[in-house]
Amino acid sequence: MLSRISEFIKQQIDLYGDEFALSSEQVKSISDDPDPKEDVLVQEANSLQELYDGIHTCTECPLGTKRTRFVFGEGNPDADIMLIGEAPGADEDRTGHVFAGEAGELLNKILAAIDLSREEVFIGNILKCRPPLNRDPLPEEIDTCLPYLYQQIELINPAFILCLGRVAAHTLLQTNEALSKLRLREHNVGSRRCMVTYHPAALLRNTELKCPTWEDVKLLKQRYEEWKVS
Repeated sequence: MLSRISEFIKQQIDLYGDEFALSSEQVKSISDDPDPKEDVLVQEANSLQELYDGIHTCTECPLGTKRTRFVFGEGNPDADIMLIGEAPGADEDRTGHVFAGEAGELLNKILAAIDLSREEVFIGNILKCRPPLNRDPLPEEIDTCLPYLYQQIELINPAFILCLGRVAAHTLLQTNEALSKLRLREHNVGSRRCMVTYHPAALLRNTELKCPTWEDVKLLKQRYEEWKVS
């Protein structure tokens, strides 16, 4: 239990610096650890495969007992750019692949438009298991799963993070500011540059969001190219 608290605090400091907020719900979620052996596996993971091996049977929240597949995320383990969405949907839960279905096809097209592919980036989610009926993740579900995502970020060590949608942006940037405002500027997640855009599923529901999303990813590509030559 104490080892998990220590690891979570270390990850928070690495990502956000010395000043960060740890809610009472997070403390409780971390402390109520039914499987300390799993914590050891996570902390000692030196690769994404080792991390997957340590957490893919996780049942620390009720979602883990109802999933079809554990959706770990996929892509380049040494990616410079990491995309983070909300949670698996029905297609992801069925296949085990992140961003499957129509939203995944649209994301592929968005990446191709800026000369990138799934194989070059890493794509993950705030949660690894599907919430019922694709509802928003609950705070306690986020608190349980977030250390896994932080560990992925540490292992991949991307220079850029692109938050896809409100849940990812609010969680990683620790804010409730409107997505329409967050996407207008750059942010930092620790030493990593972070940008925000709309979730591909939102574009399927509202085509008017395609133009601002295009502007967002063009800016990401511009900043990425500038970083590569700096």
